[in-house]
Amino acid sequence: MAPIQVKKICCIGAGYVGGPTCAVIALKCPHIQVTIVDLNQQRIDAWNSDELPIYEPGLDEVVKAARGKNLFFSTDVDKGIEEADLIFVSVNTPTKKSGIGAGFAADLKFLQLATRRIAEVAKSSKIVVEKSTVPCRTADAMRTILEANSKPGCSFDILSNPEFLAEGTAIEDLFAPDRVLIGSLQTQQGKDACEALTQVYANWVPRERILTVGLWSSELSKLAANAMLAQRISSVNALSAICEATGANIDEVAYAVGKDTRMGSKFLKASVGFGGSCFQKDILNLVYLSESLHLPEVAKYWRAVVEMNEYQKSRFANKVVDTLFNTITGKKIAILGWAFKKDTGDTRESPAITLANHFLNEKARINIYDPQVSKDQIWLDLTDYGDIPAEPIKPHVTISQSVEEACHNAEAIVVCTEWDEFKKLDWQKIYDNCPRPAFVFDGRLILDRKALTDIGFKVTTIGTGDRL
Repeated sequence: MAPIQVKKICCIGAGYVGGPTCAVIALKCPHIQVTIVDLNQQRIDAWNSDELPIYEPGLDEVVKAARGKNLFFSTDVDKGIEEADLIFVSVNTPTKKSGIGAGFAADLKFLQLATRRIAEVAKSSKIVVEKSTVPCRTADAMRTILEANSKPGCSFDILSNPEFLAEGTAIEDLFAPDRVLIGSLQTQQGKDACEALTQVYANWVPRERILTVGLWSSELSKLAANAMLAQRISSVNALSAICEATGANIDEVAYAVGKDTRMGSKFLKASVGFGGSCFQKDILNLVYLSESLHLPEVAKYWRAVVEMNEYQKSRFANKVVDTLFNTITGKKIAILGWAFKKDTGDTRESPAITLANHFLNEKARINIYDPQVSKDQIWLDLTDYGDIPAEPIKPHVTISQSVEEACHNAEAIVVCTEWDEFKKLDWQKIYDNCPRPAFVFDGRLILDRKALTDIGFKVTTIGTGDRL
């Protein structure tokens, strides 16, 4: 049997994963036509403009180099499905808000709708690739839907190809990945489909970095990787609390631990807490999976990682209140950074949101600045996408266009995101425009504590006690 040749790719979902991933595939595979489809007209219009809907360093250049040649963005989902040999399904799989598994299980509604649409529209056999983060054995449900709704003569091979991108370095990660993971059924047909996708990536990724495994192992590997990375962050954050109580310095402790070659230094940076679309969602998926498999001790173990993250955010927020003489009612607090990490505009599960809500509950006035997050997005986050009325909090919230504006007359400055520009600020000028005493709370360990203290600031940092 001749190997499957992929000439046309369709990606359903033009979000943080599908957009950059398929843009890079188009750039690296000029002989393959890549079409990214989404029902959201506004989002597709943005992908076709000079103002892309997401911020990611290097993404603009990639899109502009391939768009209109072999990279296309469209709302014509059916045409994209019909023409493609291989279809990536890269839709949102948020945590369920109601029903069985609410708060833990993934909501697979959009994934199932996309799968059903593929079966209804396809007139020829397709390779369907899970790109969304999904619970283990989701491919079973997809296969059932495809087989129940397919036309005569149409067959579907399902692959798992989870993404391991870090926002802020996604394009670098795509250009030179640590590994590309492809899972398939271990039948000859499944292996042939796997080889077809392997050949796509092999246009720029060394073969030894393309790992081919079983379908279920691939699905679980994505959850496992994020859970273990988040576990490291929660571990170092737990140690940061001990450091503050004993006078130890968490940066020094993490440096010493990271020198152990069995450990390494990555993901040992203490902070106000982790955020983003994946870590918490994937761990909660793992918790739900463990409970479903009647493994309560395993579920309890992974749940503790999320609980420690919530504790770290709450602990930091309470420290701000305690330091400001146990009340922040009516006081102006500047929040520097709203994205969950630097070099992205993504705010999902950002610690800044938790801190802002805490301060608003204490009747503080908050002034927010972030170089990449829009005013509209900040308000969506503050109102939980419309679930919380905006009117009661509007008098207490200001969204600024500069750091200087946000910090002017602020009684406390809280650094929530590690943007590089925050390291280079004219802190003397900021201090001159603050009431006394002026407080800085470094939730990302990026500021020079001694330099700020010499200026006159009262500085509190994560994981550093006041004892000598």
